[in-house]
Amino acid sequence: MALIQLAHITKRYFIGTANELTVLDDVNLTIEKGSFTAIVGPSGSGKSTLMHILGVLDRPTEGRYVLDGLPIDQVPDTELSMIRNQKIGFVFQSFNLIPRSTALSNVELPMLYARVGARERRERAYALLEMVGMADWAGHMPNELSGGQCQRVAIARAMANDPPIVLADEPTGALDSHTGRMVMDIFHDLHQNRGKTIVLITHNDALAEEAERVVTIQDGRLSGARPGRDVPAEATKILEVRR
Repeated sequence: MALIQLAHITKRYFIGTANELTVLDDVNLTIEKGSFTAIVGPSGSGKSTLMHILGVLDRPTEGRYVLDGLPIDQVPDTELSMIRNQKIGFVFQSFNLIPRSTALSNVELPMLYARVGARERRERAYALLEMVGMADWAGHMPNELSGGQCQRVAIARAMANDPPIVLADEPTGALDSHTGRMVMDIFHDLHQNRGKTIVLITHNDALAEEAERVVTIQDGRLSGARPGRDVPAEATKILEVRR
């Protein structure tokens, strides 16, 4: 079952001027429910623009995007934030945690927007922090956490409203290799054991190869897809996060 369908997506900037720039050019992509897809490409290839369109953070200039059966081009701008809140969990390289809020409050935030009651918010947020091995740090501020710990809190936050899709943009880019491995193991756990559809945006070929399918983007065009390699053995086990 297709969860994401992009058809003839084009994104241009400075339209009608001498500086008109085509960043995405006739992109076609289908992502199946429950799959793990990596989109890999160098800086300037258009992958960040593609991520913004996949995440309903921007609209294409041309083309059609159907997300979980919903034609995004027919959705008013006023409803896009609700769709993002319900359908997509975001994980960014820079974590994007609120500096003056605890780890627990950061995880609660998407549920607050979804109008989840206070008691349920708190219980669910704590359970999600426990899932990523951060329950003991629930009361700590982001500046009291390491980069890897912040990213684990960000992943818990991405799961707050139990979205079907996790969209991860360079999630290990600011981490050392050991911590990056831990974060990737969490993504494999979400995919294999919790049925989440993972879309990983990266410039790192080695990380991309851990996905079931690898899609390459170059100069705004997709150059085909290939199977990823076998997932590392440690990532197939039940997640055991090390602090």
